[in-house]
Amino acid sequence: MCCYSLICDLSKTANNMAGYCDPIRLEPSWKAVLENELSKDYMVALRAYLLAQRSAGKVIFPSTEEIFSALNSTSFESTKIVILGQDPYHGEGQAHGLCFSVKAGVRVPPSLRNIYKELYADLGCLAPAHGNLVPWAKQGVLLLNSVLTVESGQAASHKGIGWEQFTDKVIESLNEQKRHLVFFLWGNHAKKKGEMIDRSKHLVLSCAHPSPLSASRGYFGNHHFSMANSYLQQHGSKPINWQLTEIV
Repeated sequence: MCCYSLICDLSKTANNMAGYCDPIRLEPSWKAVLENELSKDYMVALRAYLLAQRSAGKVIFPSTEEIFSALNSTSFESTKIVILGQDPYHGEGQAHGLCFSVKAGVRVPPSLRNIYKELYADLGCLAPAHGNLVPWAKQGVLLLNSVLTVESGQAASHKGIGWEQFTDKVIESLNEQKRHLVFFLWGNHAKKKGEMIDRSKHLVLSCAHPSPLSASRGYFGNHHFSMANSYLQQHGSKPINWQLTEIV
């Protein structure tokens, strides 16, 4: 069965909705891994929920085209590191499908500012004026939120609608089919979601969340970026260049 778009043409009748859904534009290696998952009942229900929310005039972030940006920016084959976030930013213009990241021109969020502080302390990387992490994604850093959509102004509003099951499958597939990955689990939510990861096959780095509410209680001083690069090199993979330039 082919995979379906999360958002169908609103001009179609409800009875014909499933027949007029467009294919999800998913990077080929991820499509091969996840195609069966996209046709499961919970995903059909999730599509219907998002369609109903948009039909009711709710504003949902990120845009439809950017919902799967994490997977489309970092292929299954190229993934080396997974940074696990919770749900997208819920402010106008912030979310673009990559956890912790915002597009150039958008104010750098507090959690990302703290990530930049740790990068400087760990590796001497200077903080850019922007928060666009696409260059990391292009090197194999999967910037995956647990929940892929959110209602404008309503943090965690799409918790429990099905995304957690889908992103569990993403993590499960990486855990089972690849070796020598690095997982960054920042905060209790990420730690719990990462319990399935086989520590004998992968490096799991856990600490407090970089939020201003918790960064001083175990995030700062984690050295995860240098530890990840050392592990990658030990296992024959090219390390990540964490330094972001001003031009993306």
